[in-house]
Amino acid sequence: MNTVSLAFAVLVWVLCLAILFVTVAPMTRSDAWWVRMWDFPRLQILIAAAVVLILSLFAGWATAIPVTALMLLAGGYQFWRISPYTPLAAKELVLAPDSADQISLLSSNVLMENTDYRKLSDLIDRVDPDVILLMETDSAWVEAMEPVLKRYDTVIRHPRDNHYGMVFATRLSTENAEIVYLTPDETPSIFAELRTPEGVLFRFVGLHPRPPVPGQDTEERDAQVRYAARFARSSGVPLVTMGDFNDVAWSDSSQMFKHFGGYIDPRVGRGLYSSFDANKIYMRCPIDHFFVTEEVAVVSFHREAHIGSDHFPIVATIRLDEALADRLNRPPKPLTDEEKATLEETLNRQRELLGHRDFSADPESN
Repeated sequence: MNTVSLAFAVLVWVLCLAILFVTVAPMTRSDAWWVRMWDFPRLQILIAAAVVLILSLFAGWATAIPVTALMLLAGGYQFWRISPYTPLAAKELVLAPDSADQISLLSSNVLMENTDYRKLSDLIDRVDPDVILLMETDSAWVEAMEPVLKRYDTVIRHPRDNHYGMVFATRLSTENAEIVYLTPDETPSIFAELRTPEGVLFRFVGLHPRPPVPGQDTEERDAQVRYAARFARSSGVPLVTMGDFNDVAWSDSSQMFKHFGGYIDPRVGRGLYSSFDANKIYMRCPIDHFFVTEEVAVVSFHREAHIGSDHFPIVATIRLDEALADRLNRPPKPLTDEEKATLEETLNRQRELLGHRDFSADPESN
């Protein structure tokens, strides 16, 4: 083997081992940010594994045979993890027909540094949602959105200059709506109890936990979403949850949130609906979520056009018709006794961590 061929074979092996590492590392279930970050690019890793497999065919049989086998294993595992979010999987729900009693919801991480306020205002004018959740809103964003927000009966403005501001607005009758803190890291969430014009009560939860980045492991993010999952279990009231979870749909923590909360996901069997990064197509993955409990019928769910943020907005339409939902939705798998005990233990730990304090904020609202 000449020097060039040897160098090429070494390169193929280095790429192969790198793909094996980023495939195996998340299996450890470590909370370390540099481990959990590899939950996100599973599609990209799958594509990289295919590329390395093809390259190995030009590196000689001594390299091609083992590398092909390893890349088939790694790529197969990555595909298995994302396969529920492809048309190959069975759908968890059938979309409901349009109706006069449907409710529309819009969720958007606006990107605090984005100053193209007009694009979001135009989107809200066009969609005319009944419920709005905005994230990363600082004072400039709140001020820019005032002409839109003044059209809504209930508005909670919680501007912050650290990328974790929130705005919640709705024209629906509101029993309760508040900013709450589910973890000591001062990352806000929205909890609301709303009524449709027909008088049906449902709950809305808006989440925006912190992402896995250098210096920021995922323990508190996962605790926040698990604690929010319990909110769905606390009563039989229908519930909708939306937001930028900073976690992909196929991760263990998202699946635990979905299972513990008894949620169903309209993306299953339909597609990835990748919402981030809106500016870099090669980095896109689904981290902006929309989940409902089985009493909620989903009419539509889609990703909206680019508004200048690094996230695409998410728009959904629902009907609060339990009989209809019962016909269209596949019931979530019930919790086992062991899982119930695990959930209760998790909740107790979180309550102790919060010191039994009331983490409700004092939002500016009308």
